[in-house]
Amino acid sequence: MRTKTILACLALLLAGVSLCFAEDPQLGTWKLNEAKSKIDPQATKNTTVVYAMAGDSVKVTVDGVDKDGKPSHNEWTGKFDGKEYAVTGDPTSDKRSYKKVNPHTLSLTAKKGTAVTLSGTIVVAPDGKTRTVTVTGTDPSGKKITNTAVYDKQ
Repeated sequence: MRTKTILACLALLLAGVSLCFAEDPQLGTWKLNEAKSKIDPQATKNTTVVYAMAGDSVKVTVDGVDKDGKPSHNEWTGKFDGKEYAVTGDPTSDKRSYKKVNPHTLSLTAKKGTAVTLSGTIVVAPDGKTRTVTVTGTDPSGKKITNTAVYDKQ
């Protein structure tokens, strides 16, 4: 009887540990699925987005093309805690924050100085194979932009 109790407790402990250390569904390399996306022609098109652990933070590396077809690249390192962390390489923002809404959803805000330039949500499908990024914001000329980008996990 005592052996069964110990084994049951051990099984529960291992299950709990695996849940605590389960990989975040946001992590990985995501490629834009242009056929399923609706992106304003004036907006930068993020073709590849990589979420990777960097110590106890997350590093987000974004590559794509701007409205003129020129390559774009930006990076952000921080936590999904709603606090602002610096962005490098993005002409439309210098700070970005992500906040975990639930295990599959993040809210996102980007700022240039004190002005919000972009806000939206990032939702990973329950099967973990696609993610949808829905954002609204303003381009450098002040025009409102709404984008829905669908990405496939690589």
